[in-house]
Order: sequence, then C-alpha cells, then structure tokens
Amino acid sequence: MIIDPERVANIVRETAEIDVLPRFQTLSESEIMEKAPGDIVTVADYDAEKRLTAALKGLLPGADILAEEAATRDGLDLDDFQSDRATWLIDPVDGTRNFSKGEPTFAIVIAFVKGGQTEIAWIHLPVEDHTIIAERGSGAFFNSNERLAISPPPDITEMTGLLNLRAMGDDVSVEQIKERADTFSVLKNFRCAGYDFAELARDRKHFSLYRRLWPWDHAAGTLIFREAGGYAARVDGQPYNPLSRIWGLLCAPDKQSWQNIHDHLAKPN
Repeated sequence: MIIDPERVANIVRETAEIDVLPRFQTLSESEIMEKAPGDIVTVADYDAEKRLTAALKGLLPGADILAEEAATRDGLDLDDFQSDRATWLIDPVDGTRNFSKGEPTFAIVIAFVKGGQTEIAWIHLPVEDHTIIAERGSGAFFNSNERLAISPPPDITEMTGLLNLRAMGDDVSVEQIKERADTFSVLKNFRCAGYDFAELARDRKHFSLYRRLWPWDHAAGTLIFREAGGYAARVDGQPYNPLSRIWGLLCAPDKQSWQNIHDHLAKPN
C-alpha cells in the first residue's frame, strides 16, 4: 500500500479552492446551521467532506472513512469505534465557528491511520495556503520543502500554550489548574485544533493541553508535532491512540518539559 502524500495534499488544496475559500467571509445565514445546540456546521463543511471522501475512497479503495460530519449525521458511537483496517480521518473544516465568523484560524485536516497508529498526516491552512505533511518516522515538512524542528524549551514561566482547565481528570480541580495557569507566560486558545497544532509544529508556541479527543481533530496534529521533534502523551501517561476517546492529551517540546508541565499542574499542594 503506497500513498503519495503530495497527491493527497493536492486533493486537499483543490478542495480548499473549490469548496471552502469561495465561502470564506461570504456565507449567508442560510448556509450556517446547527447540527446540535451550540455546534454549528456550514455548507462548506458538507461540500468539502463530500469531495474529500470521494477522492480518498478512489485513492485507496477498501479503506474505511471516518469523517466528522458523516459521523455526526450517522450518530456513530466513537467510544466503541475500533478498526484495524486502513482508515482515513477527515475534518473538512476544522474551526468551523471561526470560519463562519470570517476569521482565518481554520484548517482542513486529514490523517491516514492503520493498525492503531497514524501513518501520514496533513494540515492545510486555506487562507495562508500553507500545508504541513508528516509521515511516521520521516519528519514533518512545511510546504513540502522546509523540515520542521521544535526548539529546546524555555522555563515554564516563559512558555506559551493552550490549557484546558478540565483536561487533567477528576483528581485535579479546576481551581488548582486556574491557580497554576498564571505561571505560564501566555495562554491562547485558537478554538481550532488543526491551527493550534500547526502553531506548535511551526515552533510558535510551546505546549497544548487538550481535554476531549476527537480522531479527526487530534490524530494528524499529534503525528506532525511528534515528527517535528515534540513529545505528546495522554495525561494518564499512556500512549496516544488516534481512535481512542480517553480524555486528556498534553503536547510539549520534549519529555522532560512534558513532565514538568504535568507535575506543575497536577501535583497536590
């Protein structure tokens, strides 16, 4: 089974040009809908997912497709979802709310998973027309030619990142996380995992602590960040599984800084 990462990247770019960017900052009210209370979707999400699904099915017949909007529509129970088959994970517009507001912090995210591991990952930033690609064991690359590398971490007090107050589990109170969050230099939430992972991989921020793990949100970015040299693991210390719905994922520049952040947030007074 051979997948050409550049061919997939071209499919993603074409989808952005045809289905997403023409709707950016031009959406009418009728083109923005709620798929659940407070959870919105747009025509761009549906059209982009349809194009990506068809193209990726054609690229690798027989592979499973796990796409966000179809999974929501079909009521798929991800807590029980497991597959040893090759699987495409598709987020046609990650950061839909940002996109619907005309904000540029959104992405198209694709991951190719097999045997419980993410093998190849793509994050495309349509407004910037930038694409990050990573293959397991081969590094992460920005626009095909610039290899990404995470810098050595600074002290915690100089770190910038994303912090979910409930991501450490029931044994660590929200009040404790709030109190210790002040130690970091800057905390910012882009409300788009794909964009956030792109910032991590481009060495523009140091860490991210996520609570809810969705395959289409986190599988691609975790591989990209690792292949750029970063360290990512579940907050319970177990390895990240792209199809698992266990909550809590911490990404940091290296294993020691991961442990330092984890201990700072979780250790009792």
